[in-house]
Amino acid sequence: MIRFLMRLTGLAMLILASASVALAETEAKDDSSWSIAIHGGAGTINRDKITPEKDAEIRAALSKALEAGSKILKEGGSSMDAITATITLLENDPNFNAGKGAVYTWDKTNELDSSIMDGSDLSAGAVAGVTATKNPILLARAVKDKSPHVMLSGKGADQFSREQGLEQVTADYYATPRRLQQIEEVLAKQVSAADVDYKFGTVGAVAMDSKGNMAAGTSTGGMTGKRWGRIGDSPVIGAGTYADNRSCAISATGSGEYFIRLGVTHEICTRVRMRFFAARDEVQATVPKDKDGVPEYYVHASEFSLEESDVQKIADDVIAELGELGGTGGIIFATPWGQAGYSFNTPGMYRGRANSEGQQSVSIYGDEE
Repeated sequence: MIRFLMRLTGLAMLILASASVALAETEAKDDSSWSIAIHGGAGTINRDKITPEKDAEIRAALSKALEAGSKILKEGGSSMDAITATITLLENDPNFNAGKGAVYTWDKTNELDSSIMDGSDLSAGAVAGVTATKNPILLARAVKDKSPHVMLSGKGADQFSREQGLEQVTADYYATPRRLQQIEEVLAKQVSAADVDYKFGTVGAVAMDSKGNMAAGTSTGGMTGKRWGRIGDSPVIGAGTYADNRSCAISATGSGEYFIRLGVTHEICTRVRMRFFAARDEVQATVPKDKDGVPEYYVHASEFSLEESDVQKIADDVIAELGELGGTGGIIFATPWGQAGYSFNTPGMYRGRANSEGQQSVSIYGDEE
């Protein structure tokens, strides 16, 4: 279950010597180790529903965004900068339901949501119902960095965006043919988005940089045909986005009402943190004690890590609970131990991941890596 960076022995001197080597190796790795995962939405994404041309187009867009974030991390940049750059590119691509590709509300307007979180200090920023900012992720980051608040909404968020000098766009910027067709179908049938919208095109990114800092961000146009100022999970810290250096960084996509009810991103991070502390205690219990019952060595958290399989099980368990409630969708994760992955209960999810060990892949369908 737990991968050790050192072997515990019955001899205190050997233990301490091993610990010194292990810590040196850990520090050396931390100087260059990084990881990143991205998503572009989950849902009923099957091969028979996507043309080969669109498949290639989406993979190219995911690869471009993944490479942009990877380049920043590879050059020693921060996880915050990496996910911001990655999400900005996805927001600019009409293939995804964020920024340029945002879906329409029942009133044929666009209301965009976004959030971002820094795992090093738990600072966060979020916006909901913004209507004129080209890149909502930049506005969410401005809220985090330049305001005393965590979340702004509607006209206030739009005003703050203008005051920060962020690029503004007019309504026609979002007028992509595919999104217009979707809303016309909804309005013609007078049905809810749940009946016609089978993909959640929300975008997101999570990362760990070479300093071990975690970050997560999410951006969306919401649900096709949403009404009454509906807000989903994407701008809600702890539901759609969460990052904590002690456990993981998570970004979600899916049926937002269920992600909010379960607090999915915070729930996963909390379970990872608790499992890690429990594992540390389990290891400490194996350390030999002297004649007075005093441990010959106190295990330090830097001396071991959770296996990716442990993190994956926690993520899968929470997504299974989401499904039991009736929710669909998925998450991406990054951990302080350099792991990056996903979990989803839909047929597919637009996704990708890369790390300092040379791994780099993008996937769409459920049967892919």
